Amino acid sequence: MPHIQLLSPRLANQIAAGEVVERPASVVKELVENALDAGAARVDVDVEQGGAKLIRVRDDGSGIEEADLPLALSRHATSKILTLDDLEAVASLGFRGEALASVSSVSRLTLTSRTEHQEAAARVEVEGRDMDAHISPAAHPVGTTVEVRDLFFNTPARRKFLRTEKTEFNHVEECVRRQALGRFDTGFTLRHNQRVVHSLRPAETDLDKERRIGSLCGQQFIDNAVVIDAEATGLRLWGWVALPTFSRSQADLQYFFVNGRVIRDKLVAHAVRQAYRDVLYNNRHPAFVLYLEVDPATVDVNVHPTKHEVRFRDGRLVHDFIFRTLHRALADVRPTDHLRGASAQSFGREAVAAPAAGSVGEPAAGNSSWSWPAPSGSADGPVPAGPQRQQEWRASDQMGFYQSLNEGGGVASREPHTVAPTPAITPAVGGAEEPPLGYAIAQLHGIYILSQSHAGMIVVDMHAAHERITYERMKRALAEQDLKSQPLLVPLSLAVSQKEAAVTESHGEELQQLGLQIERIGPETLAVRQVPALLRGADTEQLVRDVLADLIEHGQSDRVEAVTHELLGTMACHGSVRANRQLTIPEMNSLLRDMEATERSGQCNHGRPTWTLVTLSELDKLFLRGR
Repeated sequence: MPHIQLLSPRLANQIAAGEVVERPASVVKELVENALDAGAARVDVDVEQGGAKLIRVRDDGSGIEEADLPLALSRHATSKILTLDDLEAVASLGFRGEALASVSSVSRLTLTSRTEHQEAAARVEVEGRDMDAHISPAAHPVGTTVEVRDLFFNTPARRKFLRTEKTEFNHVEECVRRQALGRFDTGFTLRHNQRVVHSLRPAETDLDKERRIGSLCGQQFIDNAVVIDAEATGLRLWGWVALPTFSRSQADLQYFFVNGRVIRDKLVAHAVRQAYRDVLYNNRHPAFVLYLEVDPATVDVNVHPTKHEVRFRDGRLVHDFIFRTLHRALADVRPTDHLRGASAQSFGREAVAAPAAGSVGEPAAGNSSWSWPAPSGSADGPVPAGPQRQQEWRASDQMGFYQSLNEGGGVASREPHTVAPTPAITPAVGGAEEPPLGYAIAQLHGIYILSQSHAGMIVVDMHAAHERITYERMKRALAEQDLKSQPLLVPLSLAVSQKEAAVTESHGEELQQLGLQIERIGPETLAVRQVPALLRGADTEQLVRDVLADLIEHGQSDRVEAVTHELLGTMACHGSVRANRQLTIPEMNSLLRDMEATERSGQCNHGRPTWTLVTLSELDKLFLRGR
């Protein structure tokens, strides 16, 4: 066994670099964070060959005193914390004090800086086995510039792990994107091989912030996003979450910041996933840019070398706050929110396209409102022939009539009977009382409802829409009645680990609230005595094991609610209006009005969209109008 000996400074720094410096993007992250901590209002990032040849980060921050320059490149040296109390309430992005030392040990690093109190700037470089610092005078404005050349030149094994120039630059760009999303008050410039990729001015107003989000995340994201801003118990969550219809095939548009620091946290991911649970299609991922503001003393950012993970003092409180805020925001989305942009676009047109003379929907003589004839038939048989009476109906009159249709439990619950001729509806298009989803004009192939509004043509999947309406009603009814339990005729015995058994004992009251009565009858044995009445046909053993796994991982579980809602979704699917069911015009309008009043009505409970809009401008393009 060799004798114990002290590592050389360079080797110690190179070992530390293995944790801090993974690729050029890691260097950019550390240098930009230092610039932001220095109070920079402007950060310029220049890279060449994906960062392998050159990384230059310049800022206009407070700078570094000449006497402190050698310390800046030594290990465990920082101006950001002094005592343990500072470490327990870190408000800066960087604080470990080894980034510059680690980077300089695997590259040729030059640091030039000047403070406002200095007449001239100074430059520091390190070289040699002992990494001795050499200081020389330099010309530089107030601020700091760090140049990192030939990354991993002295560790060829590490350099071999670098990917192509394009791949490495993509990581650098993503790093700058995250920092720019985290600090709206700072301007950023990114250049690659002397070509400007991003040039972002400081964003002070809400409009400026949305423009920056649109520039970095795509304008489509902003156009399909809901603004969030909520506060409770010392927490504030604000930002943008995309509508479920703007879901992604990958989790590549998810940015979450805690006190300005971008993180990827299991607790946060779980809360967001819960909020989107029954509005996302299979294997799709939500998109969001969210900011959580908390007391720095309640969050530990020193749990991972790269500081991408954090630990909350009260994780359950944070989880519930994030979930409730997003869940409520998504539930409050109504068709009005979707159609706001389209409406503005349509009202800005010089002329609104009207049906040709003699067609369905032709304006009556001397009347500015539209009228449609009643449907030619229904699911219960043809409508008797004869002239149809034209009658003016205001939105308030329609609502009363539609409500009477639904008194028996909705469209799907009506028993077959002879349908009398229905009066045609003549709402005023674009009028003040026009509802968001407009007025039904026809049914297509017994599957889709066609509706007209001032925004254009709205197509509704009647089964998917009615499925969501029924599902939300059933969820509300269940919540009002509370979850009832049913004793098992023969208790179910489960063999579990000691950890699972201990969790069962410590969370007995919470399990009872979920409708589960579970007793520990041995060191590694549980007895399930009661289950929710609605889930008596479910796989009880798998349900209990999943609940215990959630309690161990997150301190809480929503498995019972998830399985219950899945059952309600199945019941709603079978209880909703089916394809090829012919609906009358009032029935179609009743469904549209119910959609406007129902939470999450933009998607069925399987995550499929329930309606779509074809704007008048899009229709004009199809027929080359205005060219």
